[in-house]
Amino acid sequence: MAGMSITHQMSAISGQQIALESGNGTAEPTTAVVSAAAVWKSPVPVIRCRAGGEIEALSPPVSPCLSPVRGGMRANLAVACQAFAAEVEAEAEAEPGEREYKEGSGKGRGKGKGVPVFVMMPLDSVTMGNGVNRRKAMKASMQALKSAGVEGIMMDVWWGLVERNGPGAYNWGGYAELLEMAKHHGLKVQAVMSFHQCGGNVGDSCTIPLPNWVVEEMHKDQDLAYTDQWGRRNFEYVSLGCDTLPVLKGRTPVQCYADFMRAFRDNFKHLLGDTIVEIQVGMGPAGELRYPSYPEQNGTWKFPGIGAFQCYDKYMLSSLKAAAEAAGKPEWGSSGPTDAGHYNNWPEDTQFFRREGGGWTSPYGEFFLNWYSQMLLEHGERILSSANSVFHDMGVKISVKVAGIHWHYGTRSHAPELTAGYYNTRFRDGYLPIAKMLARHGAIFNFTCIEMRDYEQPQDALCAPEKLVRQVALATREAQVPLAGENALPRYDEAAHEQIMGASSINIDGEEREMCAFTYLRMNPGLFQADNWRRFVTFVKKMKEGKDPHKCREQLEEEAAHFVHVTRPLVQEAAVDLML
Repeated sequence: MAGMSITHQMSAISGQQIALESGNGTAEPTTAVVSAAAVWKSPVPVIRCRAGGEIEALSPPVSPCLSPVRGGMRANLAVACQAFAAEVEAEAEAEPGEREYKEGSGKGRGKGKGVPVFVMMPLDSVTMGNGVNRRKAMKASMQALKSAGVEGIMMDVWWGLVERNGPGAYNWGGYAELLEMAKHHGLKVQAVMSFHQCGGNVGDSCTIPLPNWVVEEMHKDQDLAYTDQWGRRNFEYVSLGCDTLPVLKGRTPVQCYADFMRAFRDNFKHLLGDTIVEIQVGMGPAGELRYPSYPEQNGTWKFPGIGAFQCYDKYMLSSLKAAAEAAGKPEWGSSGPTDAGHYNNWPEDTQFFRREGGGWTSPYGEFFLNWYSQMLLEHGERILSSANSVFHDMGVKISVKVAGIHWHYGTRSHAPELTAGYYNTRFRDGYLPIAKMLARHGAIFNFTCIEMRDYEQPQDALCAPEKLVRQVALATREAQVPLAGENALPRYDEAAHEQIMGASSINIDGEEREMCAFTYLRMNPGLFQADNWRRFVTFVKKMKEGKDPHKCREQLEEEAAHFVHVTRPLVQEAAVDLML
């Protein structure tokens, strides 16, 4: 089946000839004769999943070779597909306000009108040669997602691919094709300005370094990389300590980010506000506003370690020294805490983070944590100012992703959050300052770990993702900033879906706090496995209906089952091709 288009598959199953749609949008009849047996009895070697390579971290690898519908083939699937397409179009015409993607305080959708669902594209959707990776799979997958009622897709626009070869030399090749593909299928796009390296974090299935010329500069001056107290360098993202210094061939890092966004705007101006509805601005490792305090690369950190402060490059230390002198305590400016333990310690293992008498409560500890977290906030301010200047009046929303660091949340010091730059403790709200900063720039607060339940996590590490999500929801409400969500890890089970639906509309003091959007991680072969796809389609329909559905649960599930059946050949094709 991997070698057959969806049109051929439908033709074989329905016994009819179906017009083929060409790349230019014209329909041409096909005279190819394909037997149903050829579709359903594809040889196993054709769809074998290659271990390693592009899909090394995709899990679980599943066989897309599904058995035929029980009781024999169903008649006239082509007509069913045509009817389904008409049905979707009728829904769009009947409820344009509800189908329009409007982020913000909920204006245009109304309370209880549901949350639009986006799906993250594979990290390697664009090749190192700036072409579309697995082009056939991308087309089939987008068509399947649209049929399921998905609002759109999220794609990483990698700095390390587009501006790889030289400053100001942008190659948008694969992205131009992917964006046109999304437009063709009627999908909205959340474009992520990915100024970080891919590889070394949870879920990274490929490696995409920073641009070659940036890496060269970082090797010449290794203090451009984040550094821990033991001198370990992290090359995932340029240290925010040099944000405003012309260290990248005459430009500052913030100027490089602004120039990249401006080039993106100029190249895709015709799609902004229509197909491209959101720009998520990367601000650190994994695209998140944080320090690289828990790097998985080379086994440096393992869950649920507390991580380590990243303030030992010369640029960060220079800022720390100036802050200490301004505070009248020059002796505080020579170093970060030296008693904060190692990456894989727990809070009580350390003098700085321990519950009783920990250094984090001392005058020095409060000074350092204020400076460290403020540096991160100022980094966010600088990049958001550039993003708003570039995309002003272009019809797109700006968003920022914040990490869901839920382990050791039940302790007093919240050590993993502190090392990441979030000054959040038992006695201090570290997310309200972030929310207020985003509010000043009209940006969306995008938060992860929405799918997690407290009891699913190791309780000896005092994990509390549900309590963390609620704290963030409270902070965004107080700051009056829109909240969006993502799942931190791939989940296909109904329990995770139910948790996401609950978290997407949290009751706070009798008021429903509804997310403006949810982005599902991620499009891969596992999503298109039969049972997972059925559950996902049902989840999307329930998210769109919201807390006050016009249809009962059983009706939603029946409709989802109908869509799953109609799109089955398409989903099979997507699953096969994504594994190649």
